[in-house]
Amino acid sequence: MLMRPSACRCGLGHGLIFSIFIFATCGVYKGTTTILVSCKGVVNKTVTAAFAYPFRLNAAVFSAPDPTRCSGTWTDFHLVGNFSSSAQFFVTFAVLVFLYCIAALVLYVGYMHLYRNTGKIPLIDLVITVMAAFLWLVSTSAWAKALTDIKISTGPSIVQEIASCKLPGVTCLFASVTSMGTLNLSVVFGLLNMILWGGNAWFVYKETSLHNPSNSTPQSSGIYPPTTGI
Repeated sequence: MLMRPSACRCGLGHGLIFSIFIFATCGVYKGTTTILVSCKGVVNKTVTAAFAYPFRLNAAVFSAPDPTRCSGTWTDFHLVGNFSSSAQFFVTFAVLVFLYCIAALVLYVGYMHLYRNTGKIPLIDLVITVMAAFLWLVSTSAWAKALTDIKISTGPSIVQEIASCKLPGVTCLFASVTSMGTLNLSVVFGLLNMILWGGNAWFVYKETSLHNPSNSTPQSSGIYPPTTGI
């Protein structure tokens, strides 16, 4: 029973789409976090730090709110954290899965006879599918943890970390941060990919020799040998 080709085309099609969604939600994200600064001669001056994928927040800086740098009391403050490893792992793996889906679809559509007649290809496919499901779990978990830390590093708590805001005569208020709803969606798509590839592994397994071993030459049943003609 060859359930694998049709099930795989559907699964790979969804995997292809979900990978694209990860590029669109995580790989192109750009945001800002903003505070309001009041100091000598300055009232509620907007100070902004911009950040984007791959989320090297330690490169984003709140510059001085005015040319006098609040009468010399303000020093530039960098956001805390470098989450590029988790973000790039997540997006790069999505790119690799995207390319694999295209290659696999070409195989199933144009070279189905190789898949059906070669026992090694389904086994290789099974190994890749299981590894993909596992790596989706790892990369999504790492990215979800990094996203939580990014929200903390760009949220209201940053006011407490800025040394200049603690000086006499300087007041800082958190204003806003760009919505991270698309980043939340990237985590959801990562989990969907994990479930998709985990389920797809079952259909791959059913097409391998592990599930359908080669039938040996049928033997006659019964305790007596078959009758031969003269």
